[in-house]
Amino acid sequence: MAHERPASVRPASKRPTILQIIPELDTGGAERTTVEIAEAIVKAGGRAIVLTEGGRMAADVTRVGGELVVFPAAAKNPLRLWANARAIAGIVLREGVDLVHARSRAPAWSALAAARRTGRAFVTTYHGAYSEKLAIKKLYNSVMARGDLVIANSNYTADLVHGRYGTPRERLRVVHRGVDASVFDPAAIPEERAASLRTAWGIAPGKRIVLHAARLTGWKGQRVVIEAARLLARDNATLAREAAFVLAGDAQGRDEYRAGLAAAIEEAGLAGSVHLVGHVSDIPAAFATAWIGVVASTEPEAFGRAATESQVMGCPVIATDIGAPPETVLTAERAGAGAMTGWLVPPGDPAALARAIAAGLALDDTARAEIGGRARRHVIERFSLRQMCERTLTVYDELLETELAAAYSAATRVS
Repeated sequence: MAHERPASVRPASKRPTILQIIPELDTGGAERTTVEIAEAIVKAGGRAIVLTEGGRMAADVTRVGGELVVFPAAAKNPLRLWANARAIAGIVLREGVDLVHARSRAPAWSALAAARRTGRAFVTTYHGAYSEKLAIKKLYNSVMARGDLVIANSNYTADLVHGRYGTPRERLRVVHRGVDASVFDPAAIPEERAASLRTAWGIAPGKRIVLHAARLTGWKGQRVVIEAARLLARDNATLAREAAFVLAGDAQGRDEYRAGLAAAIEEAGLAGSVHLVGHVSDIPAAFATAWIGVVASTEPEAFGRAATESQVMGCPVIATDIGAPPETVLTAERAGAGAMTGWLVPPGDPAALARAIAAGLALDDTARAEIGGRARRHVIERFSLRQMCERTLTVYDELLETELAAAYSAATRVS
């Protein structure tokens, strides 16, 4: 069903200008998607502006042809948010912005006020399954459901937004996160590139790596992985000796949590088996050297990008059976043994995770390659970067009466 453009929203100018706002461009799926959509806008002939405080990926915005504006987008103080709204409105008018796209809650409040003040289209992407234990928190989160159109990054997220805020289905658009299969391509990773990561991590060439790639925070399940590694060592010493567990992720200032993980590894007698390796910038190479990927989140993932990144690298994945991973991982129980791309386990269940890890480690090269091949095809067919970009640009087109999606498709068509 087509969405009727709000009467207050004007059609786009000849060259559409899209402004995205996100607190930081340091690490994470929302941050990477911001850069990817900026590139898609440029390829479609539009102008892409990104407001952010900066971070590791900030330079990528200009590299793909976008314009980076350093802005206090991470501010949460109400007075600062009000001042930000005025500043964003000024940028919108000065730069001829046609549509404002907010990707995080605090800056979304400022962006919403600016869009309404200037009569511009306003889009939000609901990226996370935010906690809402208090009424004030629900109000704070609700801004992400106030877009003229609301992008949900999975069917799980769309159901969540509809259930929590009563957002009409006709205002919701499901756009799964996409993976660039040309970057995440096992054939494009030289052996020495993957080997250099093993060396940096202190892991011998013959070890089968179980990779958990996520920022270091409690709900991502690092402690569950550590306990699963302990249970595997206790119950299946032969497989455990063949394995090396890698917890790859930035602590983002959670030094106490990281220290607790290190202590848990020591207490479990796993100092030589479980490796805390910090931030890894070369995620494609990380999955290329891994035997199994793990998503051990104990709370629902709104999408869970690591599950698709692992699969597109031909690396079978184990994920928890909550949130969006059931949309992206095909299990033997639900899809049939001939279609499976990985396993789903209950959240917070180290014994179940250990059993799935054992099943993955027990695969021979041929069986793993078959699962990995299916996994890569599955992601390319359903969760590609191209699909994500086209569907996002279609959302812009609905509101602006433009043809960005068609222009992007033509510009990126493979001959």
